[in-house]
Amino acid sequence: MAKDLANQLNGAEAMVRMLEAQGVTHIFGLCGDTTLPFYDAMLRLDHNITHVLTRDERCAAYMADGFSRVTGRVGVCEGPSGGGATYILPGLIEANESSYAVLAITTDISVSSYGKYPLTEVDQDALMRPLTKFNTVIKKSEHIPRMVRQAFRAMTTGRSGSAHLGLPYDIQYEHVDAQDIWADPKHNAYPAYPVAPEPGSVAAAVEAILSAEKPLIVCGGGVVISGAMDALDRFASRLDIAVATSISGKGALADDNPQSLGVVGSNGGTDETWEMMEAADLVIFMGCRAGSTTTSRWSAPRPGARIVHFDSDPMTIGANYPTEAGVVGDLRLALDQANAVLDGLDEVKTFGGAATVADIKSRKFAKFAALAASTDTPIRPERIIDTLNRHLPDDAIVVSDPGTSCPYYNAYSQQKSSGRQYITNRAHGALGYSLGAALGAWYGRPDSKVVAMMGDGSFAFSCGELETVVRSNAPITYIVFNNSNFGWIKASQYADKEARYYNVDFARTDNAKVAEGFGVKSWRVEDPGDLDAVIAEAMAHAGPTLIDIVTQPLEESAAPVMRWMG
Repeated sequence: MAKDLANQLNGAEAMVRMLEAQGVTHIFGLCGDTTLPFYDAMLRLDHNITHVLTRDERCAAYMADGFSRVTGRVGVCEGPSGGGATYILPGLIEANESSYAVLAITTDISVSSYGKYPLTEVDQDALMRPLTKFNTVIKKSEHIPRMVRQAFRAMTTGRSGSAHLGLPYDIQYEHVDAQDIWADPKHNAYPAYPVAPEPGSVAAAVEAILSAEKPLIVCGGGVVISGAMDALDRFASRLDIAVATSISGKGALADDNPQSLGVVGSNGGTDETWEMMEAADLVIFMGCRAGSTTTSRWSAPRPGARIVHFDSDPMTIGANYPTEAGVVGDLRLALDQANAVLDGLDEVKTFGGAATVADIKSRKFAKFAALAASTDTPIRPERIIDTLNRHLPDDAIVVSDPGTSCPYYNAYSQQKSSGRQYITNRAHGALGYSLGAALGAWYGRPDSKVVAMMGDGSFAFSCGELETVVRSNAPITYIVFNNSNFGWIKASQYADKEARYYNVDFARTDNAKVAEGFGVKSWRVEDPGDLDAVIAEAMAHAGPTLIDIVTQPLEESAAPVMRWMG
């Protein structure tokens, strides 16, 4: 390090040193011609960054996303010009819309060759601009340190999101002043520099809540991102208000918390949990944008229900509902203020939320238990989730693709503590997410058991990345729901198109044999009686495992998806 500071660095070396200064410990990426100087710098310099070679830039971005979600730090991915830049896009847009800090560095053709039709030329600046919170293609080597700092500032402050830095080939060889290698350590994690709400806004929100008769809190991912779980627990318990969540909000409270209603809405919500959304005379959205899924396409809160909205992003306030009281600020700071307001009251009203939640859960899980006990074949998804609930360690991290496994786990999981222990890509719902995101989550939290679930359609999107998992010797357990079709679409054709199926079925693959070819210890399960022992064995194995489960098709199921259940 001392030698670097005493001498000029080249651009590639400066990038490595800046990432090191920003506290980066892992980079997920894939090599290419334009990456040669950067990889050489990674090799030659003494640093503490682990580079994980992936097999696909898209999966590299998903790994960075999973890493970021479980650590609260910036996840970093990289790839080369041309196809590499285009492949990395899905992960960036998912992270940005889900408010997670992910940085993509895509090396580029030389600035000196712009406009000469060189191989792999693409306007990376225009490509990335609409998908990221911060984006630039660096044109001069001397700009590298300041652009890295700006990217980290953007990703970690306010509503967190993704960033992109283009790093052209020629400036990786040009000089950078080593004295400009510095970073603000506050930007190594997020939310950085959290902002407190406007004076008086929290008191007005509490006053509105206390004037209601049947209030309901609906939490999004912002509660977990800001670390507001304990403050939320105190607030909700004190007022005895039920707390529902969006899918991303799972973990705002532990599933067994008396106030925890569970997921509401069109994906993982049930008729029982929806009762409280429909009955509420005041809904308090917390770190939740009140989008189409959580509100079942804005069918609840019902017209006339009052709205209180807490969020770090002022653009969400009043976007979908007329808002009586809006609180803009960090969720943890806002809820700390709300609890302080309650501390100053002589008497605090309570709303009986825990009793209502207990009744709803009793009815919901009675239905689930009956289905989970079924010995039908193909195996019911409820039985898989029930078996997982019994075998998952308390600190396990579960990752789900957005397909078959997602609504079942949303509705029926039993997470025993608050925090980010469940990950799914619900902003854009691209298939193939969980296989890579699970590896990123394991690198971020290697002492926790990681389990990833996906349909067989999703598995085929990204199964080549199993080589990376094996090379990493990551003890992840993958569970494939094998129903030989794109289940979500087929179920939608059943519900919406009178079972007119078109181009949604494919041949059933033995995914266990595919995984075995990569060196993954694997099982294929068709008998529900075998499921318990196989999951226990897979979870205990010291290396990567995969269970391919022949599963009931979604169009024949009782999946907790509101538009199919109507």
